[in-house]
Amino acid sequence: MMRRAQPDDLSREVYCILGMPIDAIEMGAVVHRIEAAAGTGAAFVISTPNLNFLVNSQIDAEFRETLLLSDLCPTDGMPIVWMARLMGIPIKGRIAGSDIFEALKARRPTQRLKIFVFGGAEGVAAAACRALNVESSGLACVGSMCPGFGTIDEMSRDDIIEIINSSHADFLVAALGAKKGQLWLQRNHHRLRIPIRAHLGATINFEAGTVKRAPSMLRKLGLEWLWRIKEEPYLWRRYWDDGIVLVDLLLTRVLPLVIWTRWHRLRCAGQDLVIQQIQDDESVTLSFFGSATARHVNKAISCFRNALDTRKKITVNLSDTRLVDARFLGLLLVLRKRLKEAGKRLELVGVPSRLEKLFHFNGAGFLLSGDQGA
Repeated sequence: MMRRAQPDDLSREVYCILGMPIDAIEMGAVVHRIEAAAGTGAAFVISTPNLNFLVNSQIDAEFRETLLLSDLCPTDGMPIVWMARLMGIPIKGRIAGSDIFEALKARRPTQRLKIFVFGGAEGVAAAACRALNVESSGLACVGSMCPGFGTIDEMSRDDIIEIINSSHADFLVAALGAKKGQLWLQRNHHRLRIPIRAHLGATINFEAGTVKRAPSMLRKLGLEWLWRIKEEPYLWRRYWDDGIVLVDLLLTRVLPLVIWTRWHRLRCAGQDLVIQQIQDDESVTLSFFGSATARHVNKAISCFRNALDTRKKITVNLSDTRLVDARFLGLLLVLRKRLKEAGKRLELVGVPSRLEKLFHFNGAGFLLSGDQGA
């Protein structure tokens, strides 16, 4: 089993946005983490959530799980950036998969990062590889494969996985369509030996020159979707459907959440957080008293880190917790990830009804259920 590149995920600054873990991170730090993963050979899964990811995560628990188990989730979609700002979450801007790719190309290291491209229409992956290798950049393509348009199982045959692994690449770039690509990476996680993995579908088309990327100004204004429809007219239906879901989420979840959270922040202003830890031979129980918010998150991180070191079952008691915010919920998502990788589950107990509503508005209601899996 390949080691994870993030031995302490709790150091990530993660926020819960409608059930998705979103990293507040800048491009330089993204590149640094990728370079570190390449250096150690540890598995490092990147997801780049956009509006389509958000829509799929609301209706497909297995798809949502691909985000929850990722090692880094910078936001790719401007609608998510706008929602974050409305909710008071410090996401400075969009970090698209294509921008990550360009930042990696701009590196001038002593050794180029080796890429393997998997997916795309016939000939696109090979064309992207040729274009990358013509350039003098921080990336070199060492292989590509077009598996066609079969099922995930058909694309997971032993011979296909062996070809990918035998390339000895540093970075596996999948281009299978967002949902299929995320699920393919997750289902084959323990079979793949390439350390860095991400689904960056449109990026491969941009590199191959089969699709032209939107001008910078349109991307900054959040209008790249209009350009994409011009380049690929069949996408209009997806953007229309996703847009309808976005409006519904804004009206029924985001705006009520913003109003509710601001009201209770005023009521709980200045309130401290006290954490009590009790453990026995099998478990550790952490009880939170007061406001579990970004202001006190470092205290919670320290307690979670100590609890994880015991390698015991962890129970979080919220019966005396007055308020939780998106930052604390993001921390719970990361704690859940760490526990799940260790074959354990996170148990939340004593959650008052007022906090249950907050969990559900934030899309984190699944944390309260008996079955937190996909």
